[in-house]
Amino acid sequence: MISFPLAFCVLAAYSTIVRKHKQIQDQQEQIQRLKSAAIEMRDEQLHKQLEEDQYGKAEELHRNKMIEMRTTQLLSKDLKLYEEALDQAIVKFHSMKMDEINQNIRDLWHSTYRGQDIEYIEIRSEVEERSERRRSYNYRVVMMRGDADVNMRGRCSAGQKVLASLIIRLALAEAFCLDCGILALDEPTTNLDRENIESLADALVEIIRTRSQQRHFQLLIITHDEDFVQLLVRSGCIQHFYRISKNQDQNSKITKQSTAFLSV
Repeated sequence: MISFPLAFCVLAAYSTIVRKHKQIQDQQEQIQRLKSAAIEMRDEQLHKQLEEDQYGKAEELHRNKMIEMRTTQLLSKDLKLYEEALDQAIVKFHSMKMDEINQNIRDLWHSTYRGQDIEYIEIRSEVEERSERRRSYNYRVVMMRGDADVNMRGRCSAGQKVLASLIIRLALAEAFCLDCGILALDEPTTNLDRENIESLADALVEIIRTRSQQRHFQLLIITHDEDFVQLLVRSGCIQHFYRISKNQDQNSKITKQSTAFLSV
């Protein structure tokens, strides 16, 4: 049997343990309340800070950015379609202009060249695709005889080269410079024989007559060949010319002279 004093000590110890347990539970509840209050305060502070930093408008900002991104995507798609359409239009325009230029070259060659070895000349264009969005054209002049074509570079005489150069320039002027009205030639008869000089004069006279109705049309020819000027004068298409000479002080002077001067 347990003695009374011992039983009393056990009860006292048990009561102490129960009391301590209750105190600990109370402390834990208090700590939990303080923790919950601290978390709530922290959340309120964070929410207030987010609102002050405009993060509270995150949803609206996200929606606006999505609209901006989608608009940019559609714009980029439209620009790509426009770029492709423009590229196709440029290719078509280039092909059309090359046909026009070559037809002008052929007509001028037939009316100017007096030889029998070359039927006509034309410009050949070759496309070089350097990248997906970049294209370059290489051009070469060929001379035709029958179905055969030969590169003109290095295979023609100096006179043929000069005549081809003039004809190509005239054809380019006919294709692109109709609204300009100015045709300038520098020493066009260099390396040309008499027969081709006469045919070149005839071709220029025909161009002058064709362009005579064009407003502000002017023909500028720089030449030392007075025989060539006389050929143009006889056509009746030129009214005057300018002679550059030296005065007694060896200074250059320009004198306007009538075509009657050469007709005498």
